[in-house]
Amino acid sequence: AMLILTCPAQLQRLEGALRRSLPLALPVHGAVMNMNRGNPGDFEAVVDAWPDFHAVPIPAPQVPADDCYMNMHAAFYRDLGAYRALLESPGALHWDTAFHIFGGARGGGRWGGQGSGTQGAETGVQCLLRLTDAPPCRLDPGVRVGSLSPAHADLLDATWAYGGNAWSRRYLADMVARFPSLCLLTATATQPLCWVLLDPFGTAAHGYTLPTHRRRGHMRALTVLAARQAQARGFPAFGHTAPDNRPMQRLQERVPRGWREH
Repeated sequence: AMLILTCPAQLQRLEGALRRSLPLALPVHGAVMNMNRGNPGDFEAVVDAWPDFHAVPIPAPQVPADDCYMNMHAAFYRDLGAYRALLESPGALHWDTAFHIFGGARGGGRWGGQGSGTQGAETGVQCLLRLTDAPPCRLDPGVRVGSLSPAHADLLDATWAYGGNAWSRRYLADMVARFPSLCLLTATATQPLCWVLLDPFGTAAHGYTLPTHRRRGHMRALTVLAARQAQARGFPAFGHTAPDNRPMQRLQERVPRGWREH
């Protein structure tokens, strides 16, 4: 059976249960946390049973069938059979669309980005928690911290390895409008030189530094600041990193008191 949780008390209880299953439940936990804080991602929480659930898929909101950027789902399951049964339930997943599922299983199993359709981009995961020992971040004189705006969507899209089309630009503009972000700007520039953007699952998924501003500690400073802001809001701090992005992986490995899952 497919049950949709709509009661605030149920969603709060689900959040607590998922927190006890971290890190495997990270994407679903982040989606449910956002649902309990205004639901900026317009998600619904689906379970196979309540309160003793075995699978929790978070289906994407209604988007065009060929929009593989916005068509993102999250999932956590304790029983593979229950999870498969939910996915096969009428209306649970539109198999004729392009989509991504982020999730994993308790008790084993790899988790990360899984693509279907036109994207199919593989991502690794690095988790950062308990950053209280991180030293203060020092920025270059004349560099200040700000937030991204939809007006920056063109720059984000042009510098994203999976961007360069109308769907990707729309996705990035929507993420900036709905979810937290951080960027670094100079005193006179309106375009950021470095940025980090969270996605609907609370994941730091879009970090980038302009080539002319690299090797100055900008991304490390933003990584620590974003993690502290996430934790101040009660969110675990974690991020997606492409398997071949060794500089970003090394940066995250140097952040003090972190734990990681590749």
